[in-house]
Amino acid sequence: MLEIEGFDGLPIAVHVMGEGRDVVLIHGYFSNAHTNWIRYGHAAKLAEQGFRVIMPDLRGHGESGKPHDVAAYPPDALMRDGFALVERMGLTDYDLGGYSLGARTAVRMVVNGAAPRRLIVAGMGLAGLVDTHGKGGYYRNVLTNLGTFERGTSEWMTEAFLKTTKGDPVALLHILETFVDTTREEVAAIAQPAAVICGSEDQDNGIARDLADALADGRYIEIPGNHMNAVTRKELGQAMADFLSA
Repeated sequence: MLEIEGFDGLPIAVHVMGEGRDVVLIHGYFSNAHTNWIRYGHAAKLAEQGFRVIMPDLRGHGESGKPHDVAAYPPDALMRDGFALVERMGLTDYDLGGYSLGARTAVRMVVNGAAPRRLIVAGMGLAGLVDTHGKGGYYRNVLTNLGTFERGTSEWMTEAFLKTTKGDPVALLHILETFVDTTREEVAAIAQPAAVICGSEDQDNGIARDLADALADGRYIEIPGNHMNAVTRKELGQAMADFLSA
């Protein structure tokens, strides 16, 4: 793990595995690089295929800075940190991908001028890009009512995941303020070959097939699972490796 400065100087932790072609992978909301990419072998799979896997912890997550001042979370802060990562690590020819919020962050980077060779958009549908506040109320409810949910409910499971990743509720609430919608026109203008990888039971961020159809060069790849557990399946790492190695 190394540390870089985000766009405003905030410490951003970056996990690196393997040697070879650079691929930047961005994790999802409430999660971190270790949970999304390392724990279930996805990064190792890519490293075996000859990639250097670069995995930042988003601000407010993992080992990165988690300030409680809302001023540290302006609109598109995560996208701006992504550009800081590319600049600080001197990346010029690289691939880019993410899961859920990480996928949205990758898309925000591309529509604002990032130029990866290929793009992976996992755990994401079209609605999750064009209407980013669609589930914001759900997460706001969870984060402001911790400890009150009935065991087994969706909210209870979301809170349980928060505990496993040792998330900071205050920082994570502020992350909601960084969301920026991407227009359908901007999505359609993405020129890179893009893999939309999604669990067969996952519609948390809209319909993944709709996103693949909206992209100029999108392909839909279905893997088993729902939004919470598809990221744990070996099929995710395999699908990413196959797409990037083609």
